[in-house]
Parts: sequence; C-alpha cells; structure tokens
Amino acid sequence: MIKVGIIGATGYAGGELVRLLAGHREAEIVWYGSKSYIDKKYADVYRNMFELVEDSCLDDNIEELAKRADVIFTATPQGFCASVMSQEILSQAKIIDLSADYRIKDVSVYENWYGIVHKSPQFIKEAVYGLCEVNRDAVRGARLVANPGCYTTCSILTAYPLAKEGMIDMNTLIIDAKSGTSGAGRGAKIPNLFCEVNENIKAYGVASHRHTPEIEEQLAYASGEDTVISFTPHLVPMNRGILVTEYASLKKAVTYEEVKAVYDHYYKEETFVRVLEKDVCPETKWVEGSNYVDISFKIDPRTNRVIMMGAIDNLIKGAAGQAVQNMNILFGLKESEGLKLVPVFP
Repeated sequence: MIKVGIIGATGYAGGELVRLLAGHREAEIVWYGSKSYIDKKYADVYRNMFELVEDSCLDDNIEELAKRADVIFTATPQGFCASVMSQEILSQAKIIDLSADYRIKDVSVYENWYGIVHKSPQFIKEAVYGLCEVNRDAVRGARLVANPGCYTTCSILTAYPLAKEGMIDMNTLIIDAKSGTSGAGRGAKIPNLFCEVNENIKAYGVASHRHTPEIEEQLAYASGEDTVISFTPHLVPMNRGILVTEYASLKKAVTYEEVKAVYDHYYKEETFVRVLEKDVCPETKWVEGSNYVDISFKIDPRTNRVIMMGAIDNLIKGAAGQAVQNMNILFGLKESEGLKLVPVFP
C-alpha cells in the first residue's frame, strides 16, 4: 500500500483527496494534516466521513510526515510548500503540490502575480507540471509535481490540440471562464457568502487573475510561440464546476472534420477527456463529481474564429482528482485507479 499524507486535509480540495483515496485500492492515508483542527476527529470536521475515517487531524509538520509517507499532498495556500521544501524531504517522499508554488518556471513572474517571495526557487526547475494528459512521461520520474490550477486545467486542455498543431493565432486567444464558489476555498470571505453569490454572476480578477501566466506558459510550450491571452473569470452561484469558452482566430480555413480529427488524435485514448459529438456543448452538470473533461468546438467561418468549450469539476479534475491521477502515474498504477467516478446528476 502507498502511504499517503495530506497537509490541508480539511480544505475543499483536501476533503476531496480524502474522499477519493478512501476508495483507492492501493493507497492508505496515514496523516490528515490540518493546522486549524489539530487533535479534532476528521469525521467531526466532515460528517460525511462518519464511521469511514476514525483518525484525528495532525499538524503540518512535513519533516515528520516525510518519514511516514511515500507521497505527500500539500493542499495549502500559495507559499506554504515553497517555505518548507528541502532536499531531505524530497529524498524521503514524493510531493504533489496543489498550490501554484512550482507551476511557473520564471520565479519573477510567480512573485509578481502572487505578490509573495518564493522561498525555494532552487526546486522550480526540477518540478514537473502535472497536467497528466500532456506531461505523464515526465511525471513518472518526478520527485516534485506541481498540480495545475483548476481554471488552467480546463483552459489548457480545451485549446491544447489546436495550439500544438499551429492551427490558431495564439495572440488572439480569449478565455471566458466561469467557476462555482468552491474554487475560492473554504475560508470565510464576504464575497462568497450566500447572499452575495446567490442570484448573481460577476467577473473578477479582470486582466489580473493569477492563473493567466500559467495558461500562457503552458500554451506557449504547446504552440512553440510566445502567447499572450485575455483571461476573464466569473463567479457563478453553484458549488462546483468550471466552464470555459475560448475564442481564437484560425490561421487558415478548416472544416469541422479537420478540427475534430485533431482533437481525436490527442484525446481518443485519454480516459478522462471526452470530445463531444458535433453541436453538443459541454455543461458542468455532466462532469460534476468526476475526473472528466468534456470538450467541444464550433467553427465560425464568418469571423474566421474557432470557439472552443470545456467543462470540468474544479475540485476533482481541477484539483484532487488530477492529484490522485498524478500519484497513480508516479507509482506505476493504472491512471484511473480511485477515479472511476460516474458524474453525479442531479
């Protein structure tokens, strides 16, 4: 059994990690880390775990945890993982970090967008960006995996095939994204109160959202071109889910069949990417509670643009599910282990 430790086990992403790993046949959680609930029974924090998890929460002592676990998930705010990382820890356990600390290769870009000083930039080069469908070969040999962000996972996978094949002008890419409130985390914030969110939709982080450079960097790797995007996220009154609608100019006229063949080339063998049938648009309700990404597209010959659409569950494929998928790759398991989740409806 793979011995697993989770730091941040009582946040939304951490709670999903616990839920997913409870059904994993090859993994055992040995550490439920939560600075806010030390010594409190985990099932008293999340009552859905009553009689399923008997353990109490421990602290965030990653040095001690590294001696007990084979892999550590850090579902923590930006800056934590970077502040505690060391060669000793990496020599004892594999790390899958769900924060942005090691996603961006240029430390100055990270510090500019996140407004904090990176405490361990020496590990950035080594870290592997854990977008499984793109980087699984690199993930296999990694010690440190940077689990992608939720908006970025959906945005990158939706555009990746066309970017990789050079079919779209990368500097015309506009991403309109919408997310449920769980994407903001479990902390109490006035903008996320029921009365603030219900019966409302709003843009936020306009021209300044922290996932922008992550999307640009990864799509630049795919396309081989410098990439500058317009990315606007919106908050919608639902618990979970992300829907992205992306617009880009085509470099040449193409048919539906040509574009569909490109998506099928990249994703036909991918367990968790579903390219929808013609004229079927992704909806968050059809991926909720699952590790799937639903993708579709529409060609607009009038404007010479392609409209790409994608939907994920932000807490699963956008966080915990992808992290478990990365763990499966790291340990040579079938990628779908613990993730065979049929989307829930209604």
